[in-house]
Amino acid sequence: MDQQANWAIAIFLIIYALIVTEKIHRTIVAMLGGILMIVFGIVDQNTAMHHIDFNTLGLLIGMMIIVSVTSETGLFRFIAVYAAKKAKGEPIRILVALALITAVGSAFLDNVTTVLLIVPVTFSITRQLRVNPVPFLLTQIIASNVGGTATLIGDPPNIMIGSAVKELSFLDFMINLAPIAAIVMIVYVPIFILLFRKKLRTTEELKRGIMELDEKQLITDGKLLRKCLFVLGLTMLGFFTHQLFHLESATVALAGAFLLLLLSGEHKMEDAFTKVEWTTIFFFIGLFALVSGLVETGVISKLAENAIEWTGGDPVATSMLILWLSAIASAFLDNIPFVATMIPMIQEMGMMGIQNLEPLWWSLALGACLGGNGALIGASANLIVAGMSAKEGHPISFMTYLKYGFPLMLLSIVMSSVYIYFRYLM
Repeated sequence: MDQQANWAIAIFLIIYALIVTEKIHRTIVAMLGGILMIVFGIVDQNTAMHHIDFNTLGLLIGMMIIVSVTSETGLFRFIAVYAAKKAKGEPIRILVALALITAVGSAFLDNVTTVLLIVPVTFSITRQLRVNPVPFLLTQIIASNVGGTATLIGDPPNIMIGSAVKELSFLDFMINLAPIAAIVMIVYVPIFILLFRKKLRTTEELKRGIMELDEKQLITDGKLLRKCLFVLGLTMLGFFTHQLFHLESATVALAGAFLLLLLSGEHKMEDAFTKVEWTTIFFFIGLFALVSGLVETGVISKLAENAIEWTGGDPVATSMLILWLSAIASAFLDNIPFVATMIPMIQEMGMMGIQNLEPLWWSLALGACLGGNGALIGASANLIVAGMSAKEGHPISFMTYLKYGFPLMLLSIVMSSVYIYFRYLM
């Protein structure tokens, strides 16, 4: 490798190490890494800009705006309290109900947004029942990553894969990933009950307190809610049909977002824009620029070449390598930068003779999304919930989470290995 490639590797490794240690905010680190690639002449500014995936950014921004406006209606609080009442105030039933709501919400909103909406309601319910919220939060973290696996928009790794592989539609993600995500969640539910049922006890009087809550009062703006549900429905329909109309998923999400702002009034716009997670958006921008240095210097193609040599280009071995490598790496590293590195590598494999890349893409998606359950630092949703829990006086330690998350992650990857083999490789 030439000197430029060595510089690119050095910058990438230093930035990756800083992201993992979390001593400095990951957005600042990623942006500085991307800028260093330009300053050192590894890529020029135009090339770095070319590598920034504006489809991923547009999809994220559009969905963030839609969800921020919808959250003002009280819809998500209504759903959580309604589920708690249907569970008769029984803590273990509420735990399962909220986990399932989190999984479904993560599939169609995105997992980070879903936990931001569900966790505050969880604290309210657990305070009412006087039970420890940590088991609820652990199951919601795990459910958010499983649910996010099921669709194109559920988890950032899927958004990135869908944007890089234009022939994969929203429907393709659902058809190929939703079945295994549903199976994993079905297997997890009885495990959650076994793990936590003895730790969640409350009194009949406190249960009655939950039953007396009026969930209808939580809907603060019925007129806006109807507009939000209309736009959400149109947006989902757009995701299902976007390839028929030759539209990118970002166009659908942004169209939905600005239609909702038009219907709800200009006064909602500034507030909606302030709730967009701009730190996440700039993290992605820095990351794309950072990885561009590895692509342009040939580092990624060399890694792909080595992987093919190691597996002999065998589809089964290559798929399993990507699945397990993605899972283990995503447990202990943030899965977003890992996937940003893996996408061009798989694309290079296609140029080197592997004919059918589809099993490799689904292996990467399953490994990265489900692997995020392995450790507390594995996915953004994990860290957000842990931060919210610590502020409430219930810190979740790395080892506490690892005790539950890592074995469950391994179980899901074993199931995914069987699924990938029998569905795509037999």
